[in-house]
This record gives sequence, C-alpha cells and structure tokens, in this order.
Amino acid sequence: MNRLLEAELIYGRLLDIAEPHLIARYNKALAGFGLKPTALSRFSIDMTGFSPEIAEEIGDQDYLDPNRVNRRFVVLTPDQENLPVVHTSFSNTAGLMHEFFDANRRAINAVTIKDALYGEIEDSVSIVESIEDLLSINDVTFRVLSAEDVLGKAAELRQLIDRLKSEADAWRDDDMLNRMVELVQLTGDIRQNALVPDQLVFRHEAFWANHFGGVYIFLDGKTTTVICDPSAPGFRRSRPWQVSYISSAEPERIFEFLTRTNRIELPRASWVEGSGLFAHRADMILRNLIRQADPNADLDKADAIWIQTWLHRNADLVARDGTYPFLMEMIRTVSATGEIRMTGIPAERRFLLVRALADHPDQWLTNRLISQMIPADFVSRFVFDKQGFYVAYENYSEAFRNHVVSTLTNTYLRDKKTFRKRLYGIGEDDHA
Repeated sequence: MNRLLEAELIYGRLLDIAEPHLIARYNKALAGFGLKPTALSRFSIDMTGFSPEIAEEIGDQDYLDPNRVNRRFVVLTPDQENLPVVHTSFSNTAGLMHEFFDANRRAINAVTIKDALYGEIEDSVSIVESIEDLLSINDVTFRVLSAEDVLGKAAELRQLIDRLKSEADAWRDDDMLNRMVELVQLTGDIRQNALVPDQLVFRHEAFWANHFGGVYIFLDGKTTTVICDPSAPGFRRSRPWQVSYISSAEPERIFEFLTRTNRIELPRASWVEGSGLFAHRADMILRNLIRQADPNADLDKADAIWIQTWLHRNADLVARDGTYPFLMEMIRTVSATGEIRMTGIPAERRFLLVRALADHPDQWLTNRLISQMIPADFVSRFVFDKQGFYVAYENYSEAFRNHVVSTLTNTYLRDKKTFRKRLYGIGEDDHA
C-alpha cells in the first residue's frame, strides 16, 4: 500500500494534528472510549477523527468502529467537515456526519475553541448478526460528550443561571456565585454561545454495509430492496412480506430494479457522446485483457500504436471475450441512432452502458453498485467503491499496480470534480 500512500490514493486529504492541546483532547476522547492514549506527537485524522497512524499504533483498524456498528467519532475542529471518511462500515457515514456538522454548526464552532466533541453514532442494534439487524436501523442518534466536559459544565452553568433568576435570595449564595464565575471562565457566556448541539437524531437512508460480503439496502417509500450474497444470514427470511431480495449474482434482476426505480440513465446520445463513458470503459476493458494476458506488461508505455499492434496480435483473445468489440459497436450505434435499446443485450453487459441518474439521492450508492458489476473499470471502482478497489489492488501484479496508480494520478486526481461531472454527470458531492 506504500505506493497508494505516496500518491494519496489512500488516506489522502487528511488533517494533520500536531498541536499538543489537540493531541491532549484526542487522548481524553480515547480514554472516554476505554482506549490507551497515543504516544504520537503527530498524526492525521479524517472527518470522523479516525487516524491511520493511531490505528497502526494500537494495532486495530476498527478502534473507532469496534463492532462495525455504532460508529465512534472525535471532532477536534470544525475543519473536519471538509475531510473524507477513509474507514467505515457504512457508506452513509460521511452523509450522517455532514448532517451533524450542518445542523450543529454553531455549537461545534463554539465548543471546539476550548474542547473536543466525541461519542458514538448510535444505531438501534449493538451488533450485526443478520440482515434483520441492518433492516432494523431506521434512525441514528449522536451521543455526544466533550473531552474537557465543556458540555457538562455548560449544562451546570445553565442550571445555576436559572436558579439565580428564579430564587429570590440565590444572589446571596457566595459559593454558587463563585462556581458560576469558575464555570464561565471555561464556557464563556452561554447566552451568546450555543454550546449544546441542536439536533442529534438523523434518518438512516439507503446505504451499503460491509457485512456479509457487502449488503445494499435501497428504500422506495414503504418498499425496501436488499441486494447481497444469498448466503447472508436472514436473506429472504427477514421481513419477507415487506422486503424484496435480489442476489448479487443476478445481474438481470439488479438491472431491472435500477431501471424500474428510475435510478439509472439509459444510454442516449444526449449524455453518452459528451461524457466519453463508453470509450473510457472500453479502454478499461482492453487494459484488463492485456493484464490478464501479460501481468507484467508495462501499460504506461502503451501508446496508440502499441495498443493497435496488441489488438492485431491478440484478435482471438479479444473476440472470445467479446466485451471490447461490443463497446465499440455500442459507440457506433448510439452515434448513428441516438440511443441503445437494451432488448437482447446480455444482462451483465448492460451495466457497461449506464450510469446513475445524477439527480437521484442514491446516485453515489447506485454508481457504487454499477462499478461493482464492472470490476475491470478500476477508475470507477476507486471513485465509488474504494473498499472494493483496495481488495482488487492487492491481487494486481506490481507492473499493473504501477499503471493503476499512474492512471488515477493523471486522470481522476488531476481534477476530480471535472472528471466526475464529465463521466458520471455528478457535480458537487460530499463523498470524495
């Protein structure tokens, strides 16, 4: 993974923490979780406060996610709102954190001047043992504490202020007045600074969870659809009267679901030609074929002439696989007719021709599912399904790893927003 680290393709865009007072606050949060303090004098954190350096020091990548549910968080600064989430068991962790920051901005800004917030994103279950446990999660509650107990002291000061206002002789209580002075030195004027978060309960919408090999849960009104490996405990047994189950090995049913629920853009020239998505996927398919034929091929030196020569020499291999010629035909078809009809196209190839509908709230989740159905497209996998990308990366040859890193560095990382907008129709986002 060192190559990914150097290219900032893993643990990139994190916030550097080196100030002693911030490290002290972080350690108090760790103590609140029952963990040992870090001995590091510098480390980096993501939006949730997860630190890869501390995870390595502790020897536990899940130190903020011990049961892969009820995720812990540490907020040292409001600047964390603009960071990615690099380690999570739920695809919507970043979305929930953004909602928390947005709903409690004043309190977070005020508290983090003198303190750190920490706690858990509490679900309705403490451990996930079956699909039913995932289905039972409807809302989450942020249970919030503070390292220096500023929140507790603000609550105490509020009570004393109320007593001073309501009790006629309270002003004669010197001990109470001295305590109020002591508290206000830490909290400031709580009449001006809102220290207590305003909203702590948020809706748990559609998501992907990394349990049982990966589970997608989509919501459409009163209808819930689960897509996962059918060997997952509870598959077709948890709430069968309410939940529709689709095996991850059934591409035709998955595609029908995405089409019927209007989550995807079907191939039309209006977006296909301007996006270059078909050409991108054809290129990804071809490079994967080259990798399979020769894992040590230096694809960074593969210019147009090299590629054309390889195609001529390996025409039988390309024809047997059939995917590259298929995409070339689809490019010609959409150019000539303006659209592609899915009738007669094999289910597994349909995903090559679509992308998530950009204005659907599940666009990122849908693109994640599509990228999983096209594993050869490592660029899309990196954009939407980093966990799947990292697993696949481990099985690449050293030569292909070099090529993957250089490709991502020279394309996606160069201008993420423009790249996502052109290929996938996605503008601003909270995910990457």
